[in-house]
Amino acid sequence: MSIGLVSVAYVVASILFILSLGGLSHQESAGRGNLYGVAGIIIAIGATIASAAVGDITAIVIAVVLGASVGIAVANRVQMTQMPQLVALLHSFVGLAAVLVGFSGYIDPLVNVTGTEHTIKLVEIYLGIFIGAITFTGSLVACGKLDGRISAAALTLPGRHLMNLVAIIAAVLLGAWFLDTDSMALGVIALVIMTIIASVLGVHLIMAIGGADMPVVVSMLNSYSGWAAASIGFMLGNDLLIVTGALVGSSGAILSYIMCKAMNRSFVSVILGGFGQTTSSAAVAGEEKPVHETSAVEVGEELLNARSVVIVPGYGMAVAQAQNAVCEITKHLRDKGVNVRFGIHPVAGRLPGHMNVLLAEAHVPYDIVLEMDEINEDMPDTDVVVVIGANDTVNPAAAEDPQSPIAGMPVMEVWKAKSVVVLKRGMASGYAGVENPLFFKDNTQMLFGDARDSVDKILGALRNS
Repeated sequence: MSIGLVSVAYVVASILFILSLGGLSHQESAGRGNLYGVAGIIIAIGATIASAAVGDITAIVIAVVLGASVGIAVANRVQMTQMPQLVALLHSFVGLAAVLVGFSGYIDPLVNVTGTEHTIKLVEIYLGIFIGAITFTGSLVACGKLDGRISAAALTLPGRHLMNLVAIIAAVLLGAWFLDTDSMALGVIALVIMTIIASVLGVHLIMAIGGADMPVVVSMLNSYSGWAAASIGFMLGNDLLIVTGALVGSSGAILSYIMCKAMNRSFVSVILGGFGQTTSSAAVAGEEKPVHETSAVEVGEELLNARSVVIVPGYGMAVAQAQNAVCEITKHLRDKGVNVRFGIHPVAGRLPGHMNVLLAEAHVPYDIVLEMDEINEDMPDTDVVVVIGANDTVNPAAAEDPQSPIAGMPVMEVWKAKSVVVLKRGMASGYAGVENPLFFKDNTQMLFGDARDSVDKILGALRNS
């Protein structure tokens, strides 16, 4: 295939990737967005393999087949509750690829250039490996935290900010040495030392970030992986890789900003870490107040007698795989004339859009799934709010306790409803490690147990009424 045709194919693939991002921004068009993305990837891979620059394609085809086979197998086996950690793991692969391609491009460059172009090429290699190494190890730590293999608590070592600063300064000095040396052996040594420093920095950065900030971390690492890919694209002179990396990097950065805004956190404060290390003053008050327990039968009766119901799902619903039973409850109540809607917090679950995907999977109508800003103003006129496995995103301490670590964070204002029913296993604090005074309010009733079991019992009560 000629260079001109390859360029045209890359342009078409780039357009499809942009259309894919646009489609994925809405539930109704998400399926179409996925198809655009798949089509773009197929065109990009096909054009690359067919280009004149590629000689023997045997190894490439084998790698593509093996990678696709593993990807399909993993995608079919992964649970929706495991999606956040899978996304983080996939980000680590992009980072590792950037590191390996960077070393390969330095040791055996595809294009030999001199003068200023050579210096620019070395900068691209160095940045690509540096960002890739941070992305690789940082994503592995994020995956471990999301999967429960690593404690979700922030690791706040004494002098941790100074350690990060020293690591960055060391990387800059190594970069100067790398650009100044004419010896490939010394250049490789500089790259190896920098890679080790960047890898340790990636571990330390993410270890210092608490579990409550994990949604932001996932999108942040997504952005890192994109910029790493763009850097490698410049090094290889591949326009498609540059465009794709820039799309991923910029969209991840925008999503990180949206997540930070939703949590009333700055991007810098997320990077500095330590969120969720102190508890709210409400914890002390909560120990002295009784909890109002209820039963599935009582909840069923209350739902049937309500005119308006808002269901607020959280990660607990995802873990229990209760979304299908929740959908059945929704259908039953709507058939009885009850106005049922869903309220979704931007960071509900452990991945942006996590709850929306689960509800779409259960065939909950899109038009009754509302974002926090759309539903919060209706809470005072709501008869019953059912909170399923959510904790930090419904914590009134954010609005009522200025000393709380989450003070100022926008939350679902469920406590303003006439009645609140919380489905939860126990009284443990949420992922942020902050006590929730909602559980002790006079209009709150607690239904303890596994979310799936509790939802099934409520559905049974509704059917028997």
